[in-house]
Amino acid sequence: MTSYVAALQAVTETDTSSRRRAEYSSDASNYRVVPSAVVFPRSTEEVLAIHRIAREYEVPITSRGAGTSCAGNAVGGGIIIDYSRHLNRIISIDPEARTARVQPGVVMTDLQAAARPYGLWFGPDPSTKNRATFGGMIGNNACGPHALAYGRTADNVVSLDVVDGQGHRFEAGTDLDVVPGLAELVGRNLAPIRRELGRFTRQVSGYSLEHLLPEKGSSLARALVGTEGTCVSVLEATVQLHPLPPAPLLVVLGYPNMIEAARAVPTLLPLRPQAIEGMDSRLVEVVRAAKGSVPQLPGGQGWLFCEVAGETAAEAEQRARELIERAGAEDSLVVTDPGQAAALWSIRADGVGLAGRTPAGVPTWPGWEDAAVPPAALADYLTEFEQLMERHGLTGLPYGHFGDGCIHIRVDWPLSDPDDVPAFGTFLEEAATLVAKFGGSTSGEHGDGRARSSLLRHMYSDEVLALFAQFKGLFDPQDLLNPGVVVNPEPPTANLRRPQAHPLATNGFAFREDGGDFTKAVHRCVGVGKCRSTSGGFMCPSYRATRDEKDVTRARARMLQEVANGTMVAGWDAPELAESLDYCLSCKACGRDCPAGVDIARYKSEATYQRYRGKLRPMNHYALGWLPRWARLVSAFPPVAALANSALAITPLRRAVFAVAGIDQRRQMTGFATTRFSRWFKRRRQPTVGRDVLLWADSFSENLDPSGAQAMVELLQGAGYQVRIPSQQACCGLTWISTGQLDGAKKRLSQLLDVLSPAAQQGVPIVGIEPSCTAVLRDDLLDLLPDDPRAQAVAASVRTLAELLTDPVLGPGPDWEPPQSLAGVRVIAQPHCHQHAVMGFEADAALLQRLGAEVTQLEGCCGLAGNFGMERGHYEVSVAVAQNALLPALQDPDAAGAVFLADGYSCRTQAEQLAGVRGVSLPQLLLGQR
Repeated sequence: MTSYVAALQAVTETDTSSRRRAEYSSDASNYRVVPSAVVFPRSTEEVLAIHRIAREYEVPITSRGAGTSCAGNAVGGGIIIDYSRHLNRIISIDPEARTARVQPGVVMTDLQAAARPYGLWFGPDPSTKNRATFGGMIGNNACGPHALAYGRTADNVVSLDVVDGQGHRFEAGTDLDVVPGLAELVGRNLAPIRRELGRFTRQVSGYSLEHLLPEKGSSLARALVGTEGTCVSVLEATVQLHPLPPAPLLVVLGYPNMIEAARAVPTLLPLRPQAIEGMDSRLVEVVRAAKGSVPQLPGGQGWLFCEVAGETAAEAEQRARELIERAGAEDSLVVTDPGQAAALWSIRADGVGLAGRTPAGVPTWPGWEDAAVPPAALADYLTEFEQLMERHGLTGLPYGHFGDGCIHIRVDWPLSDPDDVPAFGTFLEEAATLVAKFGGSTSGEHGDGRARSSLLRHMYSDEVLALFAQFKGLFDPQDLLNPGVVVNPEPPTANLRRPQAHPLATNGFAFREDGGDFTKAVHRCVGVGKCRSTSGGFMCPSYRATRDEKDVTRARARMLQEVANGTMVAGWDAPELAESLDYCLSCKACGRDCPAGVDIARYKSEATYQRYRGKLRPMNHYALGWLPRWARLVSAFPPVAALANSALAITPLRRAVFAVAGIDQRRQMTGFATTRFSRWFKRRRQPTVGRDVLLWADSFSENLDPSGAQAMVELLQGAGYQVRIPSQQACCGLTWISTGQLDGAKKRLSQLLDVLSPAAQQGVPIVGIEPSCTAVLRDDLLDLLPDDPRAQAVAASVRTLAELLTDPVLGPGPDWEPPQSLAGVRVIAQPHCHQHAVMGFEADAALLQRLGAEVTQLEGCCGLAGNFGMERGHYEVSVAVAQNALLPALQDPDAAGAVFLADGYSCRTQAEQLAGVRGVSLPQLLLGQR
């Protein structure tokens, strides 16, 4: 290995660390194959050099973009080439020719954004479009919902700049002579190609050699699409663009079940809708359980989501009516509002990850992910496929591109035990036989990969399988490009990831949603890669700052899976695990944004707990992890608090203290309260009438910054509430949780229940002030003290201010208005990550909108994230995260005069320290304290 690694290091960025190799050992499939090196080329010349070295040393190459391949297409045991890191440039857009030239690492939505000013877009749009790269889409022949109108990726590729396994670089278009022997191979096999290939649009298994036929235009470029990196590596691609669809409308059709919905599809296709997507009620219920609610759907248990378009809105509406008349549905809904349509489509998008659990919470897996049949056979195929699953005692959540006859489903194969693997293989063999019976394809868009390549024998004759091998041989006679895929495959039971995992002991969190099984919890991550998106949502702020796979939610989950595997990452003390988790801000956003429900903040806390249990910890764990303890001691004596504030304002002294405490010396010290909130409250005259609320002041609001709590009292009393506070301080243990000191956290939460549970059991709402602490009571409390019945009562009673004010029963009523009008007030709102993840910002946004505020709501973490941004070694990343959204918004000249709204103590601290902007909390805003 050493010699070829040295050669790679001389020509390109190369990483052979065990951590990096573990990160790239899996994609979005069931498979784990550890590479020997991962490279990140910055130019086409570097890619060519990598190919040269691979040929010289006979080392396999696997091309990779976002790594979201569901069939094991993007894992391999040799060199992994990651094109997404650097080769992600849109080279040109030609609006007249309606084409774009892109590098393989270009993310699809980036091209869509660049083409939009020209009124153009790329038609095939898979649900992973905000992280899917064109190299991967070309490799798998990606499709998506709108392939019904715009075709597959193959139908939208004009030409490809490629290098094959012999080092031959050429432009693949419609000239077969650029590959010696190709024209002759096609000429000798016209009959089997015409007989067995290209029978329906979603037949993408194997090689799509029908594009080489003279009547199909002899397109080598299109034939290379879907070859999964086994014949060539794509260096650049010219793709076809289309005019943006005018006036699209969504029509949702409800049927008694999925089978009846599928049976209606052939009658709808002649109307040429833009998309026909099918969804089952079981999938909708899983989305509802995960998200709390879903938009209202028409009656039924199976639905078709149909998109129609017209040159005008009236024309689109007419097509919608025609569709409904022909559909034979029991109920229907026409959606004209784009926001409502996006919310409905999000059910489909979220289903990609949420289908990883059955309604009963049993893990489901890819493997039979995207089989397709001609649409006329879809209903009968689904009927028999359901019967096949019943015979095997299996369940799954079907959905997919019904207009193309393509079904997505993940099945609850019991893969946690190696003894379960043979049954998995038997099912795949029977499923392949079934799909072949209906003239279908084992893959309809995700490719064959390691999951289905060996099943091609059920679809194709020996003659065509031999033809595939001869075709690959023209490009890659040494079999160095993604070997084991399509040609000469291993069985689908080889290299499965989950059966190799061992149980992980847990002593902190209960992982109640995963039956107390930490291994099961970390395997929630199936690699769909929504965390790799660089726009929209809050998830993985450090990845958005570094663009390094190490810092993405998926990679951290993979590293914990490697701990469970035990062969590369040796236990909780492993440096690879520490490196992987280091830049996790514990923002908890993945707990909400990840469609599979991966909560890395919780996993990090548990892993840190396991690592340091009974051992000496880093100093910052004592300084910042115990901050509520220190703040309580200092604020107990006002003169001491004043003295501490003055002393830590002296730069040399502060830096010395920070150096010892493991805090970055570029940070400023937050001040201690010289008058605790509880002291202030007891001195204040309290009204004796009104509905009771218990205002819980967390450690930050009590001992560091009481201003928000004081404003909360004034506001609630003005709204007619009788405000009470707990009889004693009650800490939620947040900083103990974030530093993995879970025994300490449980102790504090148990004490908190002693203080707060009497009010909860009496039905008194408990109003939180600091969002992160409020989130602990709504979420972490239940998993740290699952057996304490008081935990459920407290969690159910806790409200944010906005939730209380907008509650139809507990709120002050629809006529309530704050003391100061918000009409015309411009607000830049930074939702706290923990609020976004656990409570949501919807109530706040609705309240501000009703009160007339003009709100710009930021998406993404502020970057401080409690102790993270204060710790030594995190400052640069903390600032880079702030640059994602917070700092640009505050520094925008158009923001002059806007109010910065941030309920989070960390968010306000970050804004003040990095931008010199003082923020206000929601009660301060409503009181006019701005």
